[in-house]
Amino acid sequence: MPFGIDTCELPEQSLLRRYRRADCHTDCYTTLLPGCRSQAEFVEAFYCTRLFRLERWILAHAVKRPSTDEQARTLGAGLATGFAAWKVEEQTDDQLLMCDYLQRTRSWLMSVCESGSAGDRTRLYFGSAVVHPQQVGTANPKASWPFRLLLPVHKLYSVALLWSARSRLEKVLVG
Repeated sequence: MPFGIDTCELPEQSLLRRYRRADCHTDCYTTLLPGCRSQAEFVEAFYCTRLFRLERWILAHAVKRPSTDEQARTLGAGLATGFAAWKVEEQTDDQLLMCDYLQRTRSWLMSVCESGSAGDRTRLYFGSAVVHPQQVGTANPKASWPFRLLLPVHKLYSVALLWSARSRLEKVLVG
């Protein structure tokens, strides 16, 4: 994958794993960052990138759900129950699972500090789940055609979001 972002299986401890079922699409992306960074730093960096600020601007105007960088910091610190168009579904010291206000999508962030012979590094994870509506009279619900059409864009956007967060955290390391 581009930009040093890889697709991967959801880790066993992932809060997003509960959505790995027939009526959901789940994905997971990962990247490595030198040094150990906290989950709070990752959450703040993720939601305060230029790219995500654009999404926040759209949400503020399209669905009247504004948000600020300060609210992103509060979310990372575990002191918020929601952010922009999402509510906190579950949060631990190293994970955050958010649910959108329509209860159709989930966003998940996790950071894990790894120590090795090359020094400390942080593995960042970003994943999402899209819950497909039940289709009356069918045993196997399917994704809607708009979702299937937009899936490649969703994947590219997910990679760009994680790359942006990693880049922001790397700048803080250097600066």
